[in-house]
Amino acid sequence: MAARIEAELTAGAWDGGKMPSVRGIATQYGVSVVTASRALQVLRDKGLIQTIERSGCYRIPPPTADRWAVCLRLTPGAAQRETFSIAQAGFLTVARRLPMHLSFDAFEVTSALTTEEARAAARKAAADGVKGVFLLPSRVSTAEAAADVAFVEGCQQAGLRVVLIERGIRGQIAHAHDLVAIDDVAAARECVEHLYATGRRRVGLVVASPTTSHNDRIAGYLHAVHDAQFSDFVRKPPPTPVVIRQPTDLPTREAYASVADEVVRHKLDGVVCYQDYSAVGVIVELLQRRIRVPKDIGVVGFDNLPIAAEFSIPLTTFDYPGEAMADIALRLMKHRLENPTRPPVKVVVPSTLIIRASTAPT
Repeated sequence: MAARIEAELTAGAWDGGKMPSVRGIATQYGVSVVTASRALQVLRDKGLIQTIERSGCYRIPPPTADRWAVCLRLTPGAAQRETFSIAQAGFLTVARRLPMHLSFDAFEVTSALTTEEARAAARKAAADGVKGVFLLPSRVSTAEAAADVAFVEGCQQAGLRVVLIERGIRGQIAHAHDLVAIDDVAAARECVEHLYATGRRRVGLVVASPTTSHNDRIAGYLHAVHDAQFSDFVRKPPPTPVVIRQPTDLPTREAYASVADEVVRHKLDGVVCYQDYSAVGVIVELLQRRIRVPKDIGVVGFDNLPIAAEFSIPLTTFDYPGEAMADIALRLMKHRLENPTRPPVKVVVPSTLIIRASTAPT
């Protein structure tokens, strides 16, 4: 049984795609579930297929498939693991459709990284067959941004192309590299318009870092606030923009408390936070100040992390389109390899606002 399935795998069956379930294999080949299960285990032992928990069996890409490195430089903290998972999941999902090898640990980028060190690591990766790198830059500090610059320069000097995902390098306004990102301008605008539509009148925005994603959200927020003065549902005088920067030099709890204090000081009744954990942290601080969510204030987050749905007040959030971003990033990478001298481009990916209890109408 295992030999028969192996022969079909060798011939290209299920190349990059999901295989049938154990019951599906049993039905397709006219054998018992036990026999089918044993055959799949033999194939796993041979390294021909892999099992993804709660997803099923997938064929492992052949040795000739393209090899890519993915470097996700996410902010340390409570959300790091969950954010890594959703970003990683997008690439893994695409890899199940399009046979490829992905390495998430090919590079170690630290704040002390030099261009020479990055070039040496990139040359080693290229020698191992890696054709390009997808980088989610750090947003933590100027030192980490300098490391990102050194990393990209080292990769380019070694002949490895780099496509940025989600945001540009911290502090850089011009797009010097290919970038695939959420349509942050449209996303922030939609979040604010949703809060206005639920009866809110003074809506603020929380950001944290001078990155392209946060800057674009400020632009979308200001656009929505500007247009609100001409709408039917916002009373006069015109709304005043309130952009709150969450401190990055304080412990997490104190940073959330600082944001909540600003929300109270500006008498906001709606706020869009740059990330779900920030939104949940602000909600907790507001509740401790006897400010009710959503009755007194509506709160929106970003990324649709598991905590958004699991929190006691389910959080309205803007979804992270991980699969679409990975898919477009891969296409952009292949186009860059075919046209190495073309100007860098930015591609924005639309997504969806997921409405939950934290913004129930007033």
